[in-house]
Amino acid sequence: MKIFLDTANIENIKQAASLGIISGVTTNPSLLAKEKTADYETVTKKICKIIDGPVSVEVLSEDAEGMIKEARTKAAWATNVNIKIPITADGLRATAVLSKDHIKVNMTLCFSANQALLAALAGAAYVSIFVGRLDDAGQDGMQVVDEALEIWDKYDFDAEIIAASIRHPQHCTQAAMLGAHIATVPYAVLMQMIQHPMTDVGIKKFLADWKSVSK
Repeated sequence: MKIFLDTANIENIKQAASLGIISGVTTNPSLLAKEKTADYETVTKKICKIIDGPVSVEVLSEDAEGMIKEARTKAAWATNVNIKIPITADGLRATAVLSKDHIKVNMTLCFSANQALLAALAGAAYVSIFVGRLDDAGQDGMQVVDEALEIWDKYDFDAEIIAASIRHPQHCTQAAMLGAHIATVPYAVLMQMIQHPMTDVGIKKFLADWKSVSK
């Protein structure tokens, strides 16, 4: 399973990229707002210089024509930009057009296996299933990922399933065990995945034992 970083924070992206484990980045207007900047283009270009893999940039238009126009503009910002489009009727129309133009679409805000199926049929390159938000609503988000993966196994779609809206490290473990192609995680969750109290205890013991021997 590949790991994308879900943020627009340049410093966090640099730090995560240095670990050698990040394959892409996903952004959205909400993440950009946290960085107190509205210059989506400048931030995106900076991210694309740090990350070689896919960088998702979201459209703000709600109609198909506007989405297509906006997507073509943003896709020209860098060769590794792909376009996040919400799963709506207009979003599907836009995705069908853009996929024929070889512009990769990350269909976002998917909350059901049916939505994931339609996204793949429309030509999306990535399908983002919002696990955490489903959990927040009292549903099992990972069950939707599991259902989508079962459909993929039967029909061998090219689109990659992204476990999105990740809340904690266990979500990543579950996504990997199910066979999700990608999990996109916040920086804080990535740091939690690295850490374990027993690792810290083990390091301290090794160092203490070495000091006693060296003396």
